[in-house]
Amino acid sequence: MRNALQIFDFSKKIDYKNELLAGFTVAMTMIPESLSFAILAGLSPLTGLYAAFMMGLVTAVLGGRPGMVSGGAGATIVVLIALIKSHGVEYLFGAVVLAGIFQMLVGVFKLGKFVRLIPQPVMYGFLNGLAIIIFMAQIEQFKVVDANGVVNWLQGTALYIMGGLTALTVAIVYFFPKLTKVVPASLVAIIVVFGIVLVFNINTKTVADIANISGSLPNFHIPDIPFSLQTLKIIFPYAMVMAGVGLIESLLTLSMVDEITDSKGSANKESVAQGLANITNGFFGGMGGCAMVAQTLVNLNAGSRARLSGIIASMTILIIILVGAPFIEKIPMAALVGVMMVVAVSTFQWVSIRIVNKMPKSDIFVGITVAVITVVLHNLALAVLVGVVIAALVFAWDNAKRIRARKFTDDSGVKHYEISGPLFFGSVSAFSDKFNPADDPNEVIVDFKESRIVDMSAIDALDKLSQRYSQVGKMLYLKHLSEDCRKMLKNAEAVIEVNIHEDPTYKVMPDK
Repeated sequence: MRNALQIFDFSKKIDYKNELLAGFTVAMTMIPESLSFAILAGLSPLTGLYAAFMMGLVTAVLGGRPGMVSGGAGATIVVLIALIKSHGVEYLFGAVVLAGIFQMLVGVFKLGKFVRLIPQPVMYGFLNGLAIIIFMAQIEQFKVVDANGVVNWLQGTALYIMGGLTALTVAIVYFFPKLTKVVPASLVAIIVVFGIVLVFNINTKTVADIANISGSLPNFHIPDIPFSLQTLKIIFPYAMVMAGVGLIESLLTLSMVDEITDSKGSANKESVAQGLANITNGFFGGMGGCAMVAQTLVNLNAGSRARLSGIIASMTILIIILVGAPFIEKIPMAALVGVMMVVAVSTFQWVSIRIVNKMPKSDIFVGITVAVITVVLHNLALAVLVGVVIAALVFAWDNAKRIRARKFTDDSGVKHYEISGPLFFGSVSAFSDKFNPADDPNEVIVDFKESRIVDMSAIDALDKLSQRYSQVGKMLYLKHLSEDCRKMLKNAEAVIEVNIHEDPTYKVMPDK
């Protein structure tokens, strides 16, 4: 309990001024993003604000990384847009609860470390695809629905006003930090654009045109969906995708904070907290979420290093929900669009374009593939999975080409094959081609001092090689096998027949 509530651990020095200011600043930057993503998904803006409040509070108190900020992040809601459109908001809540359960299980079974298996090109493609999705969604806000339900582009004065205010917002967000970083630039941009619209009574699209906000405390609500196998079939794939995307983004953000603060967070503890936060969202009307990279950087830059700022940020958002609804409804959509366009541009990994001529062709292919799948299918988890699979296959192919055999015959007429490189499914064909039983002497030794037997395909290849020599009346011996290779052959002795050349004075990589 003492570890969970570190804000009350007075043995650890906390700068309360920094935590307070950082928390308030984070809240101001989370509000526009949460509103924008909720509106993008066709949800009530309040659903986004509830997510920002609940995700932020639960992960701040119970998470594995002080200083990290979670909220209603775009990466997780983007993958659920199709479910919302086809089945409605109640199915969204059901999927968020199920995703939370999956995330908790990852933490309980300590599987958070597997995020390290995601290669850098996959992350470049993932973030670039997400940036394009966010940017294209903002372009959609330049459309309007007429009385007949037909969607048309804004035209004439309405288009010029919307475009001008959006450009002004982008300019403020970009240039204001050059003057001062005390106040978040996105907050300043929203206030300035809001003030201009109010003072000059400009008629433009506002949050109220999208949905009305009635601010109240989140109420406990069991998702109104049939408790059946059919429902599970509908929400299961979306929940898996959301859980995967949420954990990938959260644990990568955790690694980033570890590097910045030169300290160590707990990936598994963070996974449990993310899961619990999403379950809370599903039962209290939030759209769910995960760690937010931009807000986490804002928090760290403001001097926060403890959990207190995350708690203050969440409570600030709750207060705004309860008393600030009339104000939020009057925010011009152009201001939110401008803020999100800047978020999209900063999310895009421009470094991946600058170094593209220095990257291997396979890495370029992986990055582009992941980005295309992300943009076309809006399925970020599938994109990451495909990227990891392609990267793994490329790695397997490269290693398959590395198997070598040095051949020589000793003074007693025994032929030796000294193998280097791993023997696995990708290299068994090249391995088998190196032997010629018909021309070899009666005794042959295959030396694995510089090699490893990796999988069942390797075992099967050795069995077939042994049979080839046996059929021509010759003996094949395996030498210098490591302990784990011997164990693998021992376990497979029912399906393989090989002779191991005993060498009592030599052991490779013994079990510890």
